[in-house]
Formats: sequence, structure tokens, C-alpha cells
Amino acid sequence: MSIEVKNLIKAFDEKKVINDVSFKVNDGETLAVVGFSGSGKSTILKLICGLITPDSGEIITSQGDIAMVFQYSALFDSLNVADNIAFALHERRDLRNKYSEDEIKNIVTEKLALVGLKGIEDKFPSELSGGMQKRVSFARAIVTEPNSILYDEPTSGLDPISSTLIEDYIVRLKEETHAASVVVTHQMSTITRTADRVIMLYDGKIVFEGTPDDMLKQDNDYTKQFVQASLEGPMKMMTE
Repeated sequence: MSIEVKNLIKAFDEKKVINDVSFKVNDGETLAVVGFSGSGKSTILKLICGLITPDSGEIITSQGDIAMVFQYSALFDSLNVADNIAFALHERRDLRNKYSEDEIKNIVTEKLALVGLKGIEDKFPSELSGGMQKRVSFARAIVTEPNSILYDEPTSGLDPISSTLIEDYIVRLKEETHAASVVVTHQMSTITRTADRVIMLYDGKIVFEGTPDDMLKQDNDYTKQFVQASLEGPMKMMTE
């Protein structure tokens, strides 16, 4: 079991953003976390990777790295592609003396090839399209051979074709790394193309858990509203 979340609670300004949430993600499995804006999806990722701490509950992860792919790539503008990808290998205390420069160069080349990018090591983020930046961030995420990968809105801001390409690479990385993956998204194509299971959050709680096919059946009032993108239903959007 790579990721197990038990009875997680997190509040901000006395509002419970995550309210008694529990789920598991196995090795080689992708879980999509979905819901309307403000439902607590990104907070879940931040809790799992330790960017914030829970008020109560437990997060159990297998030994090994947890990689985070941020919504807008979060590449360092002042570093070229190679240095962006190799950043952890140069800067982390447990890794900075593990590889020679030639070995790091080979690792960077290997990870770029895995995400379909070759020969761009010397380019800077400003020279890349949004989709290419996203794939570089994928390469950076897997450079430490993580056993868990977290994706925060991986197709946000991309055109439909680029989104499809990114979704294909999420699937490919799962197959190549056998990592447990959590994908926060609101896009149906990302859910159906990448996920093995889905949980839907509303008001900090899980209101649906099942497969993408289960979700598309719309047997649940919450999934029906989400799939149909309807304003009518149990989930109310914040208006202020």
C-alpha cells in the first residue's frame, strides 16, 4: 500500500476544508480526486506530500519519495531544462553526492525521453510551450524514482490536444514507474483516460467513490450534477 489516508481533518479559520476523509491508493493505481472549486482537492495533495499538516488523522505512505507535479509546472525560469530536472539530484542532501555529473546527464536524458522530449536540455522554460513545460515538470518529478506521484490539475490551461497528450503520459508514467498516483482534476477526459478509481469531494467529505464507469452512470445525485455540469443539485457553488 503506497498511500493510505485515515480520518483526515484539516481546518482553516475554523472551517473544515477536509472533514474525516479516508481512502487508499495501491502501487500502480491512479486515483482521481474530483469536485467543484473549493471542495478541498488540492488541500488533499498538500497534506499527503507534507506541505501542510493535518489537524488530526493519519497519512501512511510506503518508504520512498513522493513527487508533486504542480498545476502550472513551477519550473525555475533562470534554469535550463536539464538543471530544472536535475535540481533535486544536485540540492538534496541525500542525493547530491550519489551521482557523477555524467550520470546525472544520462538520467536527465532518460527522463526527457520518457516524456517524449529529446534534445531540449539547454532550452529555458520561456522557450517551451505550455504542454512541453508540463512534460518537463513530469520528468523532474520522476527523477528521484518516486513510488508515489501527485498531480495537481495537470491539464489546466492546455488546449484539448495538449491535454490528451498529457493524459497519455500520466498513464505511461504509471506503467513505467508502477507508482501510486493521485490526480486532482475537474476534467472528465482526464478522469476517464487516466483513473482507475475516483473519489468526489464536497464540503470536505467524500460523497462518491467508484470507478470512472460508475461515475458516468450518474446513479448518484452528486455525480449526476458533476458530469452534467449542472447548477441544479446537492452541490452549491460559492457565490461570494
